[in-house]
Amino acid sequence: MFCPCCPPRLTRRRLLASAALVAAAGAAPGFAAALAFAMAEVAPGIFVRRGEDADATAANADAIANIGFVIGNDAVAVIDPGGSGIDGLRLRAAIRARTERPIRYVIETHIHLDHIFGASAFAEDRPVVLGHTRLPAALAARQAFYRQRLTDLLGPEAAGDALAPTLVVADRQVIDLGGRVLEITAHEPAHTDCDLTLFDAATGTLWAGDLLFVGRIPVLDGSLTGWQAALAALKTRAAARAVPGHGPVSVAWPAAAADEERYLATLAREVRALIIKGVDIDAASRMAVRSERDKWRLFDEYNGRNVIEAYKELEWE
Repeated sequence: MFCPCCPPRLTRRRLLASAALVAAAGAAPGFAAALAFAMAEVAPGIFVRRGEDADATAANADAIANIGFVIGNDAVAVIDPGGSGIDGLRLRAAIRARTERPIRYVIETHIHLDHIFGASAFAEDRPVVLGHTRLPAALAARQAFYRQRLTDLLGPEAAGDALAPTLVVADRQVIDLGGRVLEITAHEPAHTDCDLTLFDAATGTLWAGDLLFVGRIPVLDGSLTGWQAALAALKTRAAARAVPGHGPVSVAWPAAAADEERYLATLAREVRALIIKGVDIDAASRMAVRSERDKWRLFDEYNGRNVIEAYKELEWE
């Protein structure tokens, strides 16, 4: 029977995987310079790497999400370990450049590979891996597909992997890093069906994960109405700043949620109207939310998909 207080066992497979990542990283052009990739200290002890506003490529190694870590008096918590093995190794190097305190927690805020496939780089630290109570099912459904996508893009050594949660969060969970407590909240389906957010009371920092996109178009993979409800609930949280899953490393809260709220509201309103008119789903994907096109990066790549996801949800209201 699993004990949630115990870290995962460091198996020979994980050791070999970590060694392969190190070897791949050492062979990567310019990797030595990349070990010191830019981290912004958005509040005392909270460091964030801004992801590239792009889709995953071999050149960016899927380093496209905001990821980072929190340093307490006794330990470190990683909040999203990166989009690939290489990305995770660079993040780990950035931590080690700042502290030798143990990396006790790796928090996977949701299922998407750009946030969690760097987790394998931290296997040697034997962290407690936290995820939403629905994350294990999401990994069972998608992990192999995601791993193959990254393997095709980066090669098997650099692709990395997610780690299965050893502690799942169904509602709220508090972790203590020593003089610094992080409150972790599990949400109902929104951006995905397994979203976590975090709050650091010491600095008033809300780590919103992919419940908050700034500048890059939101991506719907859970529930549109659920996302609207989750965002409304998050706005009641008094916070000095928020860290979005994509966009600047730190934004004013809740003001920075306004653009996303507008987009989601427009998506809901226009898709409902098209459903009432009897417009089919394919046509709707080309028609809805066009007023937002110049307001978001990667709009053409994702808006049509968002419309399809919203249509499938809202047609059953």
